[in-house]
Amino acid sequence: MATLRDIKRKIGAVKKTRQITKAMNMVAAAKLRGAQTRMEQFRPYAEKFTELLEGLALRTDTDIHPLLVSREEVKSPELIVVTSDRGLCGSYNTNIIQTADKWLAQTKNAGKDPQLTVIGRKGRDYFRRRRMTFRNQYVDYFGNYDYAVAHEIAQKCIDAYLSEEVDEVYILYSEFLNVGVQKPKMRKLLPMSPVLDEAEQESVQLTEYLYEPSPEHLLFELLPKNMDVQITSVLLEAVASEHAARMTAMDNAQSNCKDMLERLTLVYNKARQAGITRELMDIIGGAEALKG
Repeated sequence: MATLRDIKRKIGAVKKTRQITKAMNMVAAAKLRGAQTRMEQFRPYAEKFTELLEGLALRTDTDIHPLLVSREEVKSPELIVVTSDRGLCGSYNTNIIQTADKWLAQTKNAGKDPQLTVIGRKGRDYFRRRRMTFRNQYVDYFGNYDYAVAHEIAQKCIDAYLSEEVDEVYILYSEFLNVGVQKPKMRKLLPMSPVLDEAEQESVQLTEYLYEPSPEHLLFELLPKNMDVQITSVLLEAVASEHAARMTAMDNAQSNCKDMLERLTLVYNKARQAGITRELMDIIGGAEALKG
């Protein structure tokens, strides 16, 4: 059985851990407010941008721009995996990595040669341990992704697609639904041909715009920028999801510390009472021996 000193040392360690997790929870909550605000402000712009380009693509020939043309045979698709640079955020990275592993296995089983680009240290370290090669990697940004980073990623994807180094480009990230729920989501970036059902096509075609200059000219100008916009939106979602997951994980850690303190305090009191009882028994036994 542990001594009183050992139990007291454990109680002190748990109290320090609770203080650390409380501080990290407060920091994550403060960062989440800013990240969520940026994400919610940018999301309507990205959605409207996509809606406009879908309407343009439905009114023009898809062969007009190489980013709209689908390859007859897809041999080398690329997956961009967005993870975090730091840990202590619960299952945030695990869920994304497991989804990426499943996609890579299915792609290889289909006889294709998947390419991999990783954003974030955790994803880079995981796939590096499995001796996988990366086409590109982006680490040590600590969640401070801006438009310049998104433009760099988008430009490299476009160059690889136009040079036929890759035939499709997908991005896997954590979608921010609310503070308590973030789930992995995969989005197709290239080719940019709109994939709409009949009801969506009718709703898009019903919206009439006057274009100046022509829709074809606008497509040439806006399609590359759409990659920047979509990747920026993804990175903002990922940053908000990371802070929300870390805040939830630290809140759960505080609850666990509280439960551990209650259990250790109970064990400490029982051990202390047992020690007092033993001392009383020794005193009573000695007194009885002297009387005898």
